[in-house]
Amino acid sequence: MNKINILNTSIHNLTMQETLQIVVHTISKEEQIHHVVVNAGKIVAMQSDLQLRQSVNESDLINADGQAVVWASRFLGKPLKERVAGIDLMVNLVEIAHQNRYKIFFFGAKEEIVKTVVEKYSNQYSSDIIAGYRNGYFKKEEEGDIAKKIAESGANILFVAISSPTKENFLYENKHLLKNVNFIMGVGGSFDVVSGKVKRAPLWMQNSGLEWFYRFAQEPKRMWKRYLVGNTKFIFLVLKEKFSKS
Repeated sequence: MNKINILNTSIHNLTMQETLQIVVHTISKEEQIHHVVVNAGKIVAMQSDLQLRQSVNESDLINADGQAVVWASRFLGKPLKERVAGIDLMVNLVEIAHQNRYKIFFFGAKEEIVKTVVEKYSNQYSSDIIAGYRNGYFKKEEEGDIAKKIAESGANILFVAISSPTKENFLYENKHLLKNVNFIMGVGGSFDVVSGKVKRAPLWMQNSGLEWFYRFAQEPKRMWKRYLVGNTKFIFLVLKEKFSKS
């Protein structure tokens, strides 16, 4: 898998279809892939959070979730093929799980949210794809027991809907306990979208790289720092990398 490196971050240069093919192949071989996505905010955080940087860069498969990352890769002369949004990858994998009889464990979000996601997919496809679920509220000392429960569930796929850096560090620190689960992935706020709690931006905004603004407009008090401050820092870091080498 071809990989680029920008701003201390490794990213695989893959399309959505290529990523899906790798995941299906891994499951068929009964191996494991630890997957992660990166966006502008996460890359900014990785500059100072060395634990997060390690958790991301030592993953097996890293996709660019944010359109800003794709634009930055082109500006820096290391063009990525396309954005592979985490929520789109998750939705595609749920459908593939139904087709191939895989089982999924849904971990994260509030109890009512994760329960709604499980009920929705059970009704849309079949309850046969559900290995189990759990909300995302726990103490650090509970992590090992949670990982063991997931590993014993018979899941082929694990989606972790918890904020950064908790989900990245959880997967990195517990992947040895999760070795029986073929594909483990953090999906951030995706459960909120699937459950209907949060609306996703229209397709034209996604394709234009404005999905962050749509999300900000829904919850400005909670999101202003992440998007406005984070995006500004990302632009500064990209410009610094570009012109420090010219």
